[in-house]
Amino acid sequence: MRRKIRAAALLLAVNMAALLAGCEARPPAAGLDVASALGGEATAGFARARTPRQFRFPEDHNAHPDFRNEWWYFTGQVAADSGERFGYQVTFFRVALAPPGPERPSAWAARQLWMAHVAVTAIDGGHHWHEERFARDALGLAGQQAQPFRVWLEDWALSGGDGGRFPWQLAIETDAFELALSLEPLREPVLQGDGGLSQKSAEPGNASYYYSITRLATRGSITLDGEAHSVSGSSWLDREWSTSALGEDQAGWDWFSLQLDSGTDLMLYQLRNRDGGSDPHSAGLFLAGDGRQRTLNVDDFQLRPLRWWRAQSGARYPVAWRVYLPREGLELVVEALLDDQAMATAVRYWEGAVEVRAARGGAAVGRGYLEMTGYDP
Repeated sequence: MRRKIRAAALLLAVNMAALLAGCEARPPAAGLDVASALGGEATAGFARARTPRQFRFPEDHNAHPDFRNEWWYFTGQVAADSGERFGYQVTFFRVALAPPGPERPSAWAARQLWMAHVAVTAIDGGHHWHEERFARDALGLAGQQAQPFRVWLEDWALSGGDGGRFPWQLAIETDAFELALSLEPLREPVLQGDGGLSQKSAEPGNASYYYSITRLATRGSITLDGEAHSVSGSSWLDREWSTSALGEDQAGWDWFSLQLDSGTDLMLYQLRNRDGGSDPHSAGLFLAGDGRQRTLNVDDFQLRPLRWWRAQSGARYPVAWRVYLPREGLELVVEALLDDQAMATAVRYWEGAVEVRAARGGAAVGRGYLEMTGYDP
């Protein structure tokens, strides 16, 4: 029965997401276009990110249903006591089916779609697993609550203290792997863009409210093939909510979250136009180990692909990059720890663990995650 419910939710979610994006409904195998899904269609009745706002924590760890899209996005690298290394991703996506309105009496009624992506990379074992689920916020299948803090889709859950207080726990169980991780911030939330307003294209309102916690101490276990590995390491949280973000001429992005051994954290994203060029709204953040930070614009960094990998779908992804920040004197090579970390989900993309090396000499200087969208529409 549970599999039938999940299959029905999947079919509904994919069709409704496609309708919201203003495109033809398609099954997951065909994929959804990320640029269309985050474009400016179906915005009537929703709030839009137009001006900087006052962020409040822990309240803003909770959902913002006035906006159409929202996510809780975790990536991290951890190591077992044996030294074996793993990467992981857990993301909960909320997509509104309709603007906020009066409560509906039926238990079947829903205003929100939920999608979750989870993945584990066995870095030394050379394997990548991923899964995806969909559900409506009806019948208790999925949702978000503040007291106590919880985000869930069926039995996949993020939980914490009242209102969103830490520590948080991630609990994920699939046929291929299990995650049971505890997360505790090592740094305060940092606002991206202009005081948390992250402008993604020229049109007013094509923006998100965006904050990150760039280092979270991570402990727990990863279970593969029935064997539990006690692990510890570091994670990164990105939180965004918006109603529309990308413009008509934008195809996708290349997004880097890098934790350097020096204590510096670096976030960069390059928005790519459909003609292959870099959009002027590309941006980033330099956060030094002592807390100093600088918002980066498109002229403050350079990204150059060094090596490409071809997925089974035929899409080519640049899995090694040269990253140059002239003002900070940083010249880095960022390269996938495993080339095949493609996410063959309803929205096809590449998301995976990377190592960071000095461009001169090649010494290891950090680790992180890389996400690339729009290469396989």
